[in-house]
Amino acid sequence: MNTEKDFSPLTPNIVRALNDKLYEKRKVAALEIEKLVREFVAQNNSAQIRHVIQTLANEFALSLHPHSRKGGLIGLAACSIALGKDSGLYLKELIDPVLTCFNDSDSRLRYYACEALYNIVKVARGAVLPHFNVLFDGLSKLAADPDPNVKSGSELLDRLLKDIVTESNKFDLVAFVPLLRERIYSNNQYARQFIISWIHVLESVPDINLLDYLPEILDGLFQILGDSSKEIRRMCEVVLGEFLKEIKKNPSSVKFAEMANILVIHCQVSDESKSTNDLIQLTSMTWMREFIQLAGRVVLPYSSGILTAVLPCLSYDDRKKSTKEAASACNHSLMKLVTPEDDEDDEESQTKSSPPGDGTPSKKEGDLNDSLNESQDSVGFSNISFFTPASSDRSAVTLDLDGIVQVLDRHLHDSSTGMMTRIAVLKWLYHLYIKTPRKMFKHTDSLFPMLLKTLSDESDEVILKDLEVLAEIASSPAGQTDTSGLCDNSDSKTVLHIPGGVRDGQPVVVGSKVTDLSPSTPSMNSYFYKFMINLLKRFSLERKLLEMRGAFIIRQLCLLLHAENIFHSMADILLKEEDLKFASTMVQTLNTILLTSAELFQLRNQLKDLHTQESCALFCCLYRSWCHNPVATVSLCFLTQNYRHAYDLIQKFGDLEVTVDFLMEVDKLVQLIESPIFTYLRLQLLDVEHNPYLIKALYGLLMLLPQSQAFQLLSHRLSCVPNPELMRTVEDPKAPVRDKRLAQPHIDYSELLQHFDRVQSKHLEVRHKRAGRFEHPDRKL
Repeated sequence: MNTEKDFSPLTPNIVRALNDKLYEKRKVAALEIEKLVREFVAQNNSAQIRHVIQTLANEFALSLHPHSRKGGLIGLAACSIALGKDSGLYLKELIDPVLTCFNDSDSRLRYYACEALYNIVKVARGAVLPHFNVLFDGLSKLAADPDPNVKSGSELLDRLLKDIVTESNKFDLVAFVPLLRERIYSNNQYARQFIISWIHVLESVPDINLLDYLPEILDGLFQILGDSSKEIRRMCEVVLGEFLKEIKKNPSSVKFAEMANILVIHCQVSDESKSTNDLIQLTSMTWMREFIQLAGRVVLPYSSGILTAVLPCLSYDDRKKSTKEAASACNHSLMKLVTPEDDEDDEESQTKSSPPGDGTPSKKEGDLNDSLNESQDSVGFSNISFFTPASSDRSAVTLDLDGIVQVLDRHLHDSSTGMMTRIAVLKWLYHLYIKTPRKMFKHTDSLFPMLLKTLSDESDEVILKDLEVLAEIASSPAGQTDTSGLCDNSDSKTVLHIPGGVRDGQPVVVGSKVTDLSPSTPSMNSYFYKFMINLLKRFSLERKLLEMRGAFIIRQLCLLLHAENIFHSMADILLKEEDLKFASTMVQTLNTILLTSAELFQLRNQLKDLHTQESCALFCCLYRSWCHNPVATVSLCFLTQNYRHAYDLIQKFGDLEVTVDFLMEVDKLVQLIESPIFTYLRLQLLDVEHNPYLIKALYGLLMLLPQSQAFQLLSHRLSCVPNPELMRTVEDPKAPVRDKRLAQPHIDYSELLQHFDRVQSKHLEVRHKRAGRFEHPDRKL
């Protein structure tokens, strides 16, 4: 430095001392400067004071010579001390050159700069708050300084500044938040620790309402929560916990909608599964749970995003039990928010609410979404779904039904979806069909194939929930639509044209056949028949499904829907089934369910006493399809007490091809006769005079059986029939009717026998064709 230059009012001795390499000499110079400035203060000579400060800043603090810079820093600190309370008038001139030295490559010089700023701030106290942003910016850099001495000095300055902010009520939070939002995305651990400590301080000051600006920094906080440092994670957890407590205390002032998408992002774990990611997910899921409970319907526009995050967590194991429980609570609370009013048209809902805005997102919200997108890229959330709310207007919240259905459908299609998640998806679909049936039926055609496919799931619980959804679809009044072309040839081999199901006791048209259902049975919509057709088709294509789960599925459907409708519709469909072998197997399955399942108790009683035209129509409908399986047809006649007709059918068995499978079915029928279902039949054996055809039919079965255990069982039963001589079959016109079914005017038994012959002829023709292609000698008697 040129010592001959005029630095007045600084004396040459002061200038030489400031440039000295020894700290002690620079300190002496600083004391002289302090004395000089005090004189100017006493004289109220602000021009000279400003000239001294500018000289120290420009000629020393910003000098190229390191010792000169050190002298300038201590000189500026001395000026501040001399000015005392008046230092606030010159803070910009004092602070700016010191902050410039924070970037010096010399760690000692950065330390002296930190020391000088500490003295300046200590004197000015609250007067430095207008310059808080530049001070904070400089401190954030020193917090990450590699030199421990510099870092230690910055911590002292940091504590001093925090004390000043805490004591003051003039802190400009609005001006500070943009800087905080920028700095919060730093990846340096020390910078993160510095940021978290400041947020904690600001949040604890009663006069500073940082909660209003939480949407600006929440994303950054969750990213800091994923830091590798345990201490930083702990500090961040504390800060987030304090914010959540404040949210619970003052939910009315919380901007839930602006933070919903942030939580959705962090509730989804990225591909790099780490314990820190688990902590982020658990914390964000906990926040989401509280948000849904506190904000209510405000979060409905974000439902699809929330479900995307929540549903996979429901299948977590015990290693993530806390996250799973929080996700379950979120799912349950969100489901409760969907109400029947969400089924109203948009026009209807708008008339019940205040006029909505123009729908244009605010600049602030747009900036927030931009920052979130940037943060997604920075932390590797490239595979995470980000959802735009359907409506952010609190007065006119709209359920994002299309988005929800899309998410649910995607999880059903994903083969990797866990069992509990699939169950939750089906519960959601059921809930939506209950609460918003009109809108949901717009999605039914797209959902229906996957719901049918889900019946092949490995879990009984999943199948049960799936059946509940399908049953609701099949029985909901909202599904009563025009069904022309509902079932085409691509969906089923059997084409049924159902104009609208049963309405007010009117007949149901099935093909060209008109049948009457009981007035007591509930009306089924057009999807009911589509469901029955496709269910039977699935059984036909997946015989293992029929064998393993067929009975379970049909029994549950009988509980969820009316059993009479189930059997009536399936019988009608099977009547036109081209695959006769499948038709026979399906009839055998349905017959076993009818005779043995507790769920069919009411239907059995209805068929047992054919006193009404409706019950007779049901019997005839079942009979025509049951003819695909001769033994099942006989058992149906036993159930309905049509003993003479059963005897007539057994007489025709001599013309049938008796195979091992046929005899096994007869064996099973004998076992059923000994079961509680046919207790009434066994008791009727005591009335030999009025039930001769029952006894003859049983003897007919006995004659069909080879010498087997079933033969012995039935033979022993018949040997217990009292007084065989009373088994007279001579017709006496004056004698009472011996078979009460002969008095039934609603049934043409001769026509039923002819139908049986026609069906069996078709089966015989098919078997002969099959035998011509592939002989099965071991399956014949």
